[in-house]
Amino acid sequence: MSLGVIPLGVARGIGWPVESFTMYDDVQVNVELVSAHLTVTQPRGIEEYAQSFANLAQIAVYGPRARTLITSAIDALG
Repeated sequence: MSLGVIPLGVARGIGWPVESFTMYDDVQVNVELVSAHLTVTQPRGIEEYAQSFANLAQIAVYGPRARTLITSAIDALG
Protein backbone atom coordinates (compact mmCIF):
# COMPACT_ATOMS: atom_id res chain seq x y z
CA MET A 1 0.00 0.00 0.00
CA SER A 2 1.17 3.52 -0.68
CA LEU A 3 -0.19 6.91 0.24
CA GLY A 4 -0.18 9.60 -2.40
CA VAL A 5 -1.04 13.25 -1.82
CA ILE A 6 -2.16 15.55 -4.61
CA PRO A 7 -0.66 18.99 -3.95
CA LEU A 8 -2.79 22.12 -4.14
CA GLY A 9 -2.38 23.95 -7.40
CA VAL A 10 -1.70 20.89 -9.53
CA ALA A 11 -3.52 21.05 -12.86
CA ARG A 12 -6.52 18.75 -12.68
CA GLY A 13 -7.01 18.00 -16.35
CA ILE A 14 -10.26 16.76 -17.83
CA GLY A 15 -10.20 13.36 -16.09
CA TRP A 16 -10.68 14.69 -12.55
CA PRO A 17 -13.71 12.92 -11.03
CA VAL A 18 -16.33 14.98 -9.21
CA GLU A 19 -17.38 12.14 -6.92
CA SER A 20 -15.24 10.12 -4.53
CA PHE A 21 -14.79 6.42 -5.19
CA THR A 22 -13.22 3.31 -3.72
CA MET A 23 -11.89 0.51 -5.91
CA TYR A 24 -11.89 -3.13 -4.83
CA ASP A 25 -9.45 -4.84 -7.20
CA ASP A 26 -10.99 -5.17 -10.65
CA VAL A 27 -14.33 -6.48 -9.38
CA GLN A 28 -16.13 -3.57 -7.74
CA VAL A 29 -16.07 0.20 -7.39
CA ASN A 30 -18.14 2.05 -4.78
CA VAL A 31 -19.07 5.62 -5.64
CA GLU A 32 -20.31 8.23 -3.17
CA LEU A 33 -22.73 10.64 -4.78
CA VAL A 34 -24.52 13.56 -3.13
CA SER A 35 -27.82 11.71 -3.04
CA ALA A 36 -26.87 8.03 -3.25
CA HIS A 37 -24.28 5.28 -3.00
CA LEU A 38 -23.48 3.49 -6.26
CA THR A 39 -21.85 0.09 -6.71
CA VAL A 40 -20.22 -0.48 -10.09
CA THR A 41 -19.55 -4.08 -11.12
CA GLN A 42 -19.64 -3.87 -14.93
CA PRO A 43 -16.14 -4.25 -16.40
CA ARG A 44 -16.44 -1.15 -18.63
CA GLY A 45 -17.47 1.04 -15.69
CA ILE A 46 -14.64 -0.34 -13.56
CA GLU A 47 -12.18 0.42 -16.39
CA GLU A 48 -13.25 4.07 -16.37
CA TYR A 49 -12.64 4.39 -12.63
CA ALA A 50 -9.31 2.54 -12.98
CA GLN A 51 -8.25 5.12 -15.58
CA SER A 52 -9.31 7.98 -13.29
CA PHE A 53 -7.30 6.41 -10.46
CA ALA A 54 -4.25 6.05 -12.71
CA ASN A 55 -4.54 9.72 -13.72
CA LEU A 56 -4.73 10.80 -10.07
CA ALA A 57 -1.79 8.57 -9.13
CA GLN A 58 0.35 10.27 -11.78
CA ILE A 59 -0.11 13.74 -10.28
CA ALA A 60 0.24 12.62 -6.64
CA VAL A 61 3.47 12.80 -4.68
CA TYR A 62 4.72 9.99 -2.46
CA GLY A 63 7.29 9.27 0.25
CA PRO A 64 9.27 12.24 1.57
CA ARG A 65 7.45 14.73 -0.67
CA ALA A 66 4.07 13.56 0.65
CA ARG A 67 5.38 13.67 4.23
CA THR A 68 6.50 17.27 3.70
CA LEU A 69 3.03 18.29 2.46
CA ILE A 70 1.30 16.54 5.34
CA THR A 71 3.67 18.02 7.91
CA SER A 72 3.22 21.51 6.44
CA ALA A 73 -0.58 21.14 6.64
CA ILE A 74 -0.36 20.06 10.29
CA ASP A 75 1.99 22.95 11.11
CA ALA A 76 -0.39 25.42 9.43
CA LEU A 77 -3.13 24.34 11.84
CA GLY A 78 -1.01 25.65 14.70
